[in-house]
Amino acid sequence: INHHWTKSLTASADGMKLYVGIGSNSNVGERGMAVEEDRAVIWEIDRATGARRTYASGLRNQTALAVNPQTRALWSVVNERDELGPQLVPDYLTSVRPGGFYGWPYSYWGSNVDPRVHPQNPKMVAKALRPDYALGSHVAALGLSFVTGAGVGPFTQGAFVGEHGSWNRQDPSGYKVVWIPFVNGRPAGKPVDFLTGFLKDGHARGRPVGVTYDPIRRSVIVADDVSNTVWRVAPDRPASAQ
Repeated sequence: INHHWTKSLTASADGMKLYVGIGSNSNVGERGMAVEEDRAVIWEIDRATGARRTYASGLRNQTALAVNPQTRALWSVVNERDELGPQLVPDYLTSVRPGGFYGWPYSYWGSNVDPRVHPQNPKMVAKALRPDYALGSHVAALGLSFVTGAGVGPFTQGAFVGEHGSWNRQDPSGYKVVWIPFVNGRPAGKPVDFLTGFLKDGHARGRPVGVTYDPIRRSVIVADDVSNTVWRVAPDRPASAQ
């Protein structure tokens, strides 16, 4: 019953608050909602006192949290529910509003009702916020890091997302790191492949998990839990003249 046992963590821009993502204990509440207490939520914890509150709810599995340095807003990548087919439900990247409810388990992508959930809850569906940005169904996003400073080559304002990859599709999705361009603190444009090559003949040679932007070396660090490798991706630099 210990579903989604890993937790995500980040700090507020001023370092005074911690945010902890706690995933659901099921796919769509099929174990009963009693076991979902304090699950599918993000906690805000006061660093000095340890006091906590539920910052947002209805997020099935928030696998990574990060603060956008441009706006200081909290963002998350979320792994959505399974077993509605290969094209549903899209995993997503979203800003996290204080007090916001994002649908799980009653609905997905806003007010799309999940018919498998009993009992239904129309009031909660009516409250459900639509996420900001769809990443694709079952890409299993596990990493999120915003760019600060000068960026990496042309990747100067936005976020890197690591996609661990699907387990329930005949046509694999994910298995790469993508770049999401931002303008004025919001996603603006289609995802751009940043790091690929993890799939060969339909088999995974690697699967990205953690992703971190390094502003000192202007590079991206990617943890891969298939090859047990940490990769560093940086722009090519021509050799200095002799």
